[in-house]
Amino acid sequence: MLGKSDLLAALVGQNLGLKTTTSDKAAILALITRLEERNPTPSPIEQPAKLAGDWQLLYTTSRELLGINRPPIANLGAIYQCIRPDRQTIYNLAELNNNFPWLEGYVAVAARFEALSAVRVAVRFQRIVVGSQRLANYRQITDWVDRAEQGDRFRALNFTLNPAQQQGWLDVTYLDDDLRIGRGNEGSVFVLRRV
Repeated sequence: MLGKSDLLAALVGQNLGLKTTTSDKAAILALITRLEERNPTPSPIEQPAKLAGDWQLLYTTSRELLGINRPPIANLGAIYQCIRPDRQTIYNLAELNNNFPWLEGYVAVAARFEALSAVRVAVRFQRIVVGSQRLANYRQITDWVDRAEQGDRFRALNFTLNPAQQQGWLDVTYLDDDLRIGRGNEGSVFVLRRV
């Protein structure tokens, strides 16, 4: 019976989904579906302690996220999603690398979420931040999120988004202690591991 280790092995070398062929994508989606059928946490939204934390994206089919990769200007690095259920906030942060070591950047989006069911949350995006890792003194995702939670505006471009126009939903279809799978309203799949 195929399981989590098979999915993780299939994701090696896929570069978040940037290098996935059509046949690889079909095989990965089949593995994801099999794993979702054996979800050990059938009501993940009702398990905030298990859902909370910092997660690194391993794979996605999201064109929006994968579209950030624009060589040679910006090469997509690690992408994180940080969930703070006690504050009903989510932070998505993509690290941007390039050929100039002083110009590494990041793009971050802050959102609020609301439980709609035992597996679904509504997400309302509120703020986007585009900046330099160096100017933001960015070292690790947890520190950045802590500063954002305290209201730090960073030395970056900050844009307020209209939550009514920037919203969607996400189903958490698999959740264990170190792996989470989600499916979004635009048909995208997300596989993340706890950092």
